[in-house]
Amino acid sequence: MPQRSVKEQLIEHAEDVFRQQGFSAASVQDLTVAAGVPKGSFYNHFASKQDLAREILLRYVRATDISMLADEGLPARERLRRHFAGQVERTMRTGLEFGCLLGTLSAESAAAGQEVRAGADAGYTQWVGAVAEAVAAGQRSGEISAGIEPGRLAGTLIDGFEGAALRAKATGQTGPVDDFMTITLDRLLS
Repeated sequence: MPQRSVKEQLIEHAEDVFRQQGFSAASVQDLTVAAGVPKGSFYNHFASKQDLAREILLRYVRATDISMLADEGLPARERLRRHFAGQVERTMRTGLEFGCLLGTLSAESAAAGQEVRAGADAGYTQWVGAVAEAVAAGQRSGEISAGIEPGRLAGTLIDGFEGAALRAKATGQTGPVDDFMTITLDRLLS
C-alpha cells in the first residue's frame, strides 16, 4: 500500500480540526499534530492556513453527493428530499455538534480571509446551481410552484439547511434539522 504524502495527511486531518475547533481557533500546530507530520512541513505544501482551508472546502464540496438531484427517474420533490436527507445524514455522521463544514467555515470567512471566502462562495454557487436545476425540473412538471425563480428557491433551501445545521450544532439536538426536513422542504416545495 503506497504511503500517503504529507500534503494528503494534512488535508485528511485538517477537515476534522477545522470542523471541531473552527478556523480561527485551529493553529498550524494543531493541524500538523493531528496529521502526525512535522510542523515545518506545513509550509512546504500550503502558503497559509487559509490556503489549506480553501482546499478543504473545495474537496468537501466535490464530495457532496448531488447525483440524485439529476435522477430523472424520480420526481423532483423526491430528488430534493433525498439530497437534503443525505446532507442531514452527512452532518450527523461527521458530528452534529460540529455542524456542516461549509457552514462552519463560512461563518468564519470574514476573519479567515479571501481564500476561505472564495472557497465558500464557490461551494455555495455549485450547490445552488445543482439544487436549482432540480427545482426548475419540478416547476416544469408542475410539482413545484413556479412562483419563485429556481435559483432563489434553491438558495433559500440551502440557507434553511445551513441555519438548521448551525442551530443543531449549538443545541446538540436534531430538532432543527428534523424541522427543516418536515416543515421547510414541504412548505417551500409546494
